[in-house]
Amino acid sequence: MTNEYVTVEDGTEIFYKDWGPKDGQPIVFHHGWPLSGDDWDSQMLFFLGKGYRVIAHDRRGHGRSSQVSDGHDMDHYAADVAAVVQHLDLRNAFHVGHSTGGGEATRYVARHGKGRVSKLVLIGAVPPLMLKTAANPGGLPIEVFDGLRAALAANRSQFYMDLAGGPFYGFNRPGAQVSQAIVQNWWRQGMTGGAKAHYEGIKAFSETDFSEDLKSIDAPTLVLHGQDDQIVPVADSAPLSAKLLKNATLKIYEGLPHGMATTHADTINAELLRFFSA
Repeated sequence: MTNEYVTVEDGTEIFYKDWGPKDGQPIVFHHGWPLSGDDWDSQMLFFLGKGYRVIAHDRRGHGRSSQVSDGHDMDHYAADVAAVVQHLDLRNAFHVGHSTGGGEATRYVARHGKGRVSKLVLIGAVPPLMLKTAANPGGLPIEVFDGLRAALAANRSQFYMDLAGGPFYGFNRPGAQVSQAIVQNWWRQGMTGGAKAHYEGIKAFSETDFSEDLKSIDAPTLVLHGQDDQIVPVADSAPLSAKLLKNATLKIYEGLPHGMATTHADTINAELLRFFSA
């Protein structure tokens, strides 16, 4: 098992974990905003136990990667992933992206994945486009994202506590069993990263249009979404992405939240295993 860094073109150091047999089928995990590769612990340990090689990086400005001033956009995110993949010479890889990581994985596969990607999984992912525009009337208004930026700038620590303890995991729903350990781990991951990267990342995940990326992807893609996702509303995301992809399987889970890979890890892990094994 190794924890290493790759230095990319502009000097940014990208942290990654690479666990399991070097000849194992690689699975690359792309984390959500404002988290780190640690958000995939449940999946990485599960697939490690099944003999896979599992890799997770921290996005620039997040987790243990450099807290650089620039490059907090999807093009840089995807290029950073490409640098990690090239450094490890990963081929025939499965890529799994959650939320913002779903956007990152989509752009990576579309622009850098030729000859290296076997399958793609999008979980509660931001594509095709979160922002409401004339062409995307079902999206969220810019005021929603301005509100996120204002809350982050005012008190990032409290904002992250509120997000994790509320809508991210559905802990604000009546009768929800709140796990303080999950809330604290989300907060820990968020506060490890840099405020500027997180602030600018809001624009990256909300205003990037992935429609052309999705159309260009040939790899079999599994699109999973929680019906009660309060962060990336399902109606304007998963079904639209599935329509644009050439080879997509769409599955929507009744009542599950945005962070379902954590709250319902057993369900999601079994679903991923079926898809990878098929």
